[in-house]
Amino acid sequence: MKKDTVLTEIAVLVDNPIPDSRIKGAMLLPDPDSRLDSQVMKYTPMSEPDIPYRDLTNPTTKKESIAKLIEKLNVVSSLRYQRTVEDTYCNVYSFDYCYFSKIYLPTIWWTDDALQKVLAGEEVEAIYGETVDHIYSSAIHDWFLEWGASFGWKRMFTLEEVQEAVNTNGGVGIICAKRKTKGLSGHIVPVVPETKNKKAYRENGKLIYPLQSQAGKLNYNYFSKARKDWWNHERYSSHVFYYHD
Repeated sequence: MKKDTVLTEIAVLVDNPIPDSRIKGAMLLPDPDSRLDSQVMKYTPMSEPDIPYRDLTNPTTKKESIAKLIEKLNVVSSLRYQRTVEDTYCNVYSFDYCYFSKIYLPTIWWTDDALQKVLAGEEVEAIYGETVDHIYSSAIHDWFLEWGASFGWKRMFTLEEVQEAVNTNGGVGIICAKRKTKGLSGHIVPVVPETKNKKAYRENGKLIYPLQSQAGKLNYNYFSKARKDWWNHERYSSHVFYYHD
């Protein structure tokens, strides 16, 4: 999405690799209007029964079920992810991809007041517009650094590492970039397992661009070379790579 207008950016930008047992995820209940054929209620999980979850049995079932998930979400055609005059929906697609992969990534997050109560050990209910609100991709970049480890995310520093882990273990990789201009959203994209027909882009055996799947100005079920090293574009001040089994 284009604008980070609601939540203040997380101030701490130093990588915090130590999980904090006090924190808990902010999550709303699935809404029947949150669907692939709808453009409303994007900030809640979908409850469509035929969307497959990642099968965690072993690496092979993880990768096979991720391929089925990408096919079902069909970011290229599903109305949920189509850009509008106001917005694009990289964060919504990344949230859905992680949600059905059984991994936590926020699409809403605690307000400052609610976060302090959570950290103080209080029971706080996620109520949209009161205790939680939207978090977009520039702020998610900062969220990864501050809270990612608390939800099982591991920071990686090369895309070779990310692609190898995704291919080998059937996990979820993420590239997240933060905009230089405060108030504008960055971009967030899953790195996905290679398949028989869909590959990362390599030159002389060296990985240049990982295999990715995205919503944005252009939507791709799979791409690698099409957007080159988009995370290094001058519009971004910083980018991070993360992985979750």
